[in-house]
Amino acid sequence: MPSFDIVNQIDLQEVDNAVNNVKKELATRFDFRNVPTELDLNKKDKKIDLVTGDDMKVQAIRDLLISHFTRRKVDHRVMEFGDTEPTSKGQLKQSIKLVEGIDKDTAKMIVKMIKDSKLKVQASIQDDQVRVNGKKIDDLQAVIQLLRDAKLELPLQYVNMKS
Repeated sequence: MPSFDIVNQIDLQEVDNAVNNVKKELATRFDFRNVPTELDLNKKDKKIDLVTGDDMKVQAIRDLLISHFTRRKVDHRVMEFGDTEPTSKGQLKQSIKLVEGIDKDTAKMIVKMIKDSKLKVQASIQDDQVRVNGKKIDDLQAVIQLLRDAKLELPLQYVNMKS
């Protein structure tokens, strides 16, 4: 029976490349001269720590991260920006969490959308992914198209297609 998995995965190597490219660009930008700026990726905790001078610089780095993620073909919706907090040195600090996997509420919504579409497929939640089974590959492709058109806030990938 044909099946595939709906997942939300992050290529951490591409994220690392994007963060390094942002660091290189910050080193050459005039508006960041004489402003101590730290941008660190913690692969283990899947978060990016940012420390810089003021709100305008935080917004500039956020925009740079989004553009470099897009260039590296990593969906920028995986970044969850935290609140900015003042540091003891008069700078601002922000944590950016990288969201991987599909949470239970979103998975339930995906399963409900698939069931409401009246396609002859079965969807089941398995940990942080959704497995879809069906008799015809055309039905599975219709499910993929349905989810692409749904404009969910999470980027989804469709992997492990078996026929």
